[in-house]
Amino acid sequence: MTLRVLDPSSESEAAQGQPAPRLASLRGKTVGFISNGKEGTVGYFSHLDRMLRDEFGVAEVVVRVKSNYSAPADPAIVAEISQWDAVISGIGD
Repeated sequence: MTLRVLDPSSESEAAQGQPAPRLASLRGKTVGFISNGKEGTVGYFSHLDRMLRDEFGVAEVVVRVKSNYSAPADPAIVAEISQWDAVISGIGD
């Protein structure tokens, strides 16, 4: 009997991007939250919103919810990201 072992890894490497430059401060900045839409994100993002405003001086928090929790962010959300100074993506189960 022959035993075949299959390797499910990709044969090509994913393109490597560059991290965005670190902000010197969050004061006066706009932070975007991208939620997967599950119930667990509601309390988390609400608490994080208050903390960012109160402790770090964030001027505006924008919350966007994906239309499908298991898919990438919708094109309209992705297009809006360039208007934000920082982005936080979160999941909640």
